[in-house]
Amino acid sequence: MKITTWNINGIRAALKKDITNWIGDYKPDVLCLQEVKAKFEQVDLAPILDLGYKVMWNAAERPGYSGVATFYFEEPVDMVAGLGIEKFDVEGRVIHSSYPNFELFNIYFPNGGQENARVPFKLEFYAELLAICDALHEEGKNVIITGDFNTAHKEIDLKNPKENEKNTGFLPEERVWIDRYLEHNLVDIYRHLYPERVQYSWWTYRFKARERNIGWRLDYYLISTALVEKVKNVTIHDEVFGSDHCPVTLEIENS
Repeated sequence: MKITTWNINGIRAALKKDITNWIGDYKPDVLCLQEVKAKFEQVDLAPILDLGYKVMWNAAERPGYSGVATFYFEEPVDMVAGLGIEKFDVEGRVIHSSYPNFELFNIYFPNGGQENARVPFKLEFYAELLAICDALHEEGKNVIITGDFNTAHKEIDLKNPKENEKNTGFLPEERVWIDRYLEHNLVDIYRHLYPERVQYSWWTYRFKARERNIGWRLDYYLISTALVEKVKNVTIHDEVFGSDHCPVTLEIENS
């Protein structure tokens, strides 16, 4: 099973950049998009749906902001939009899909905002999600969390760590939450497989950053430890354009 995450930074703009060519060629079984920045009825999804996908959409109440969408071939056992917490759910940040062998969370984590004003909101989101995952683990279920975490965990995960120590996305109080997740029966599976590999999934549009590979690894898969042995690979498709992020794929046995 191939699960691909991609912060698409506006699906209407991305569709004009022919992202469906890559999706059609690669055909992930599940495609988790973040920052769709549109209501369902505002988008002509025929280029993706004609590939055979079904979709669940979770838009933000605020126009042109946030939003996630999960495209899939195999119908999940259940799908739920949001965390059940209104102040987060109005921003369209979560789709939770239940499969027989795992619970899949497609998430656009909050950004810390200008002058780090939304960092407390972001950290509260991290805390509430972790509590939900802890409860699922208590029930004996396995979890896959994917999406744009809006945090680079370690210095290896961004080009210029020293220059960004006081910027959201690399603040100590943000990074420690990734540590906490890893202390709660979860594994950063890309870093587990490739402990020394330097590879990024986001580049600012400014300063020719992508051309110069001045990037950050912001798009992750945190998976339950019980699932690690089922993972075949994690691929950061840094050759794929269409957004300021690139797609990232988890290949996992679904049995």
